[in-house]
Amino acid sequence: MITRRFALHAIASAAAVSLVPSLSFAQDVSSYPSKPIRYIVPFPPGGLTDVMARLIALNAGMALKQSILVDNRAGASANLGADLAAKSPPDGYTWLAITLAHAVNQSLFTNLPYSLEKNLAPVAHLATSPLVLVVNESNPAKTLAEFLVQARAKRLNAGSSGNGTPPHLGLELLALNAKIEVSHIPYKGGAPSLNDLLGSQLDFIVSNLPECSTYVKAGKLRALAVTSAKRHPLLPDVPTFAESGLPGVELENWTGLMMPAGTPKAIIDKVASEAIKSVKSREISDRVAAMGFTPTGLGPAEFGEVIKKDVIRWREIVKVRNIQAG
Repeated sequence: MITRRFALHAIASAAAVSLVPSLSFAQDVSSYPSKPIRYIVPFPPGGLTDVMARLIALNAGMALKQSILVDNRAGASANLGADLAAKSPPDGYTWLAITLAHAVNQSLFTNLPYSLEKNLAPVAHLATSPLVLVVNESNPAKTLAEFLVQARAKRLNAGSSGNGTPPHLGLELLALNAKIEVSHIPYKGGAPSLNDLLGSQLDFIVSNLPECSTYVKAGKLRALAVTSAKRHPLLPDVPTFAESGLPGVELENWTGLMMPAGTPKAIIDKVASEAIKSVKSREISDRVAAMGFTPTGLGPAEFGEVIKKDVIRWREIVKVRNIQAG
């Protein structure tokens, strides 16, 4: 009898103990956030992703009544910061800013220390921006067709912000669909490549719209086509690649928010709600639209589908075009 009572008591005690983490966990979720949040941006300060993250951090931080501190961890083609976030505790206090480049990195690098789909959880898809084929204003080509005549007559030099970045991907899509060969010159960022295009040291760039629109409007660069499905409000007179006869050159860079896999769904949903409200607010949506972004505000499930599709799509293109990591 004593043995039986002892056994029953042990079982009851074990059950009670097993409930403690759950109860504590539930309390943590209901009181979240109770301390400052780290928002890892795997790019240098001042870039497009960094600007978006800081806007979200400020707006969502006020709504959540907690400080959200942006932590720039650039390096290793944006993998340094992503790996740091992937290996952080799944408690909701680590956020990660990601872009299309992270989806491409899954096939561009063969030995990544983290998996985008296994070690990180999608929270919110925030905004998109197209890319633009731009040439120096001194270039006689006024249309994509005229540019392609040049590209088929001789091998042109094209710059990008680095191997595997959206501008490089746009370049490869153009080469693939137009059946041209170009000499790709990777730079450490979009600004240096634009400077060389402005100085006529490059023939063209497939540039992020927010980076080149100012030069286009000033007449220093000429935009020949945009990679979005529709014309962009900032460049209404510039046709899409599809309108210009190359429907396969469709690509939009995006930025979003993820957290470590295993983060409680209640926390993910709460953060997603506030991030989406922030990016759709008049203050932020008008500001990012003026920069060339289109606010999207997709939740965890929809964002997960975007990531999945882009990982699959670019795995094939990386293989076909033999795109190498820098």
